[in-house]
Amino acid sequence: MDTVWTSERINMLGRLWEDGLSTAEIGRRLGLTKNAVIGKAHRLGLKGRPSPVKAPPPSLRPVVVGFSGPTCSWPFGHPGDKDFHFCGARAQPGRPYCAEHSALAYVRPKGRETNAA
Repeated sequence: MDTVWTSERINMLGRLWEDGLSTAEIGRRLGLTKNAVIGKAHRLGLKGRPSPVKAPPPSLRPVVVGFSGPTCSWPFGHPGDKDFHFCGARAQPGRPYCAEHSALAYVRPKGRETNAA
């Protein structure tokens, strides 16, 4: 029975692993399955790498900035964009927005005026 793991493939696995290629890509280049690559890397004791599936992309990782109390949560832009941010002005008590954005968010329906007698 011939082994699929020749010394040339093992050396190439090590180089591609160090270059940071995915296990699927290494498998494609070596003509093997992703699982074969993972198994051999484990048996060779190659240094583990963080899972790209479990880690959120850098653009979506939360950034914690000094928090000084309730601030306006009115969004500007799209959450995936680099310049996405929230208003940040002081929020009105009991509301998630500042006075300016509360006026936009909370509008009374037309024709439903109440008469306080």
